Amino acid sequence: MASRILMPVPVCLIENSQRKGLVVQQEALQVLSEVTQPVVVVAIAGLYRTGKSYLMNRLARQRKGFSLGSSMQSHTKGIWMWCVPHPCKPGHTLVLLDTEGLGDVEKCDINNDTWIFVLTVLLSSTLIYNSKGTIDQQAMDQLHYVMKLSEHIKLKAAPEKSEDELKDSEKFVLFFPTFVWAVRDFTLRLEVDGKEISEDEYLENALKLKAGSSPEIEHYNQPRTCIRQFFPGRKCFVFDQPARKRDLVRLEELQDDEIKPEFLQQVEKFCSHIWEKSPPKTVRGGHFVTGNMLGKLAETYVKAIESGAVPCLESAVVALAEAENTAAVKAAVTLYEDLMKQQVKLPMETLQELLELHTKCEQEALKLFMARAFEDNICCFQADLIRQVQQVKEKFCTDNEQASRVKCEAALKDLSQDMERRIRDGAYSVPGGYELFKGDEQALADAVLQEFLQRKQAVAKVILNADVSLTEKDKELKSEQDRNERAEQEREVQRKKEAEDKQKLQDQLRSCEEHKLQLRKKLEESCAKQLEELQKMMSHKSKEESALLREGLCDKATHMQLMNSRLEQEYYTTKNNITSWIEIMAKTLLDLADVIFRHWRSGSGGSLPRSL
Repeated sequence: MASRILMPVPVCLIENSQRKGLVVQQEALQVLSEVTQPVVVVAIAGLYRTGKSYLMNRLARQRKGFSLGSSMQSHTKGIWMWCVPHPCKPGHTLVLLDTEGLGDVEKCDINNDTWIFVLTVLLSSTLIYNSKGTIDQQAMDQLHYVMKLSEHIKLKAAPEKSEDELKDSEKFVLFFPTFVWAVRDFTLRLEVDGKEISEDEYLENALKLKAGSSPEIEHYNQPRTCIRQFFPGRKCFVFDQPARKRDLVRLEELQDDEIKPEFLQQVEKFCSHIWEKSPPKTVRGGHFVTGNMLGKLAETYVKAIESGAVPCLESAVVALAEAENTAAVKAAVTLYEDLMKQQVKLPMETLQELLELHTKCEQEALKLFMARAFEDNICCFQADLIRQVQQVKEKFCTDNEQASRVKCEAALKDLSQDMERRIRDGAYSVPGGYELFKGDEQALADAVLQEFLQRKQAVAKVILNADVSLTEKDKELKSEQDRNERAEQEREVQRKKEAEDKQKLQDQLRSCEEHKLQLRKKLEESCAKQLEELQKMMSHKSKEESALLREGLCDKATHMQLMNSRLEQEYYTTKNNITSWIEIMAKTLLDLADVIFRHWRSGSGGSLPRSL
């Protein structure tokens, strides 16, 4: 499913009914949960019965799919979804959203259309607005929903801190989709003052503002201002009527030779642009949205609307980050464990070999975590990753020690069989037997465990006492020599344990440094994206300022310049605070990691709570 979504027909993503209101459908969420690729979300909105569904079917490279209907009633209710392989972007899924027609007189709730439009804006990366005829004042009036966006969408949960801070609506351009206006049944010639113009120039002319402050001019300018300031990019396509009027009712059944060639060319041009230019859906920080994440966003926004609240982008991303970071930890730990199982062949010859494999597997797990994780509260989730990986590593170390013990005991059993036979036969119960016994014992020294030597201590004592070739003084010296050898063996075992503990400590220090390094890189990339977003917003507002000056709207241009000055101040404040913020985050991670490793070194690693 990650590479190809087999979805033969669209399904309802958000049901809209008078009895239940807006409800996210579980079938659609199940489909989205299996889409692990980044998604390009193309949504269409517009008046009912204007042919929106036909364009969406074409974008899916199908003739049928989204319901067209053939009457003057709105045929699509709620928001319907179709996931298809992206025609131009390998590794991406194209998610098409066909929305309920706006302006249906049969609707009882006047807020219904507004919320459908709000959800369309919030979920999409490209928004197509579909209308008929021309882009005139009537068309602008029909797009009055765009003027309500500032009242129905919040960027931050907390109110503005000061009057100098930009309003939420003044930052919509960072988060809103690109805007494409599709004008159907277009009959005018694309020209101004006898000069041919492009479709985009036609749209820009239609969006020009008027000077003045009368209510009529304010009414004229408001929807145009919203489109210009809210959306990061604008594009326009015009379409001829596709066929004879009597054939329009069965448009999806018409063969290409029954459709006007000009219309087919226009549709092909439109589809090519959407496929090639529509960006992947992202959220704050430049994180690519997967199908699963898109489903969570839909649930969060609809839940807010149904509770009577206004959807908040910050709250939605925080909730999304919590879920994604939890999933990232789980996926990284699973990857680490799987890699260790594949590569570790117990028992390992040395602890160092095991720790080297652990290092490689941990790096892969950390790489996966960093690729998926959001910066929100990342230190706590990364610390939990350290804790869980440490737990799995310690299990491998314990299993390795047990496997080594079993292997050594088996080897000792084989090696000492001849020695056991000699003991049973009394081969050492002769003059000089003790020296003979010690010689055989030494021959096994490299393969014998301390435990084995301790087992043979009593046997050695009996043989020593029975050796008549030794005087009492000799026996006493031999006993003292044995005690010294055993003490040295015990010290050697202790030195080995201390050396292994030192190796483990060095590995923990290495792990901390690697985690800190990767966190720094993650945060630096995040800060770079944040600065890039601010630069894009400043660039957009600079272009708008220039356009306002060309239109002679000096007051509005001055206001735009003031906004850009505030953004520039925010840009440099953010840039100057990056280093200290990253240092604080890195220290927080190291402090949490230190707590974890101290627990493990004290022998209580398993008792550390999950919530740090």
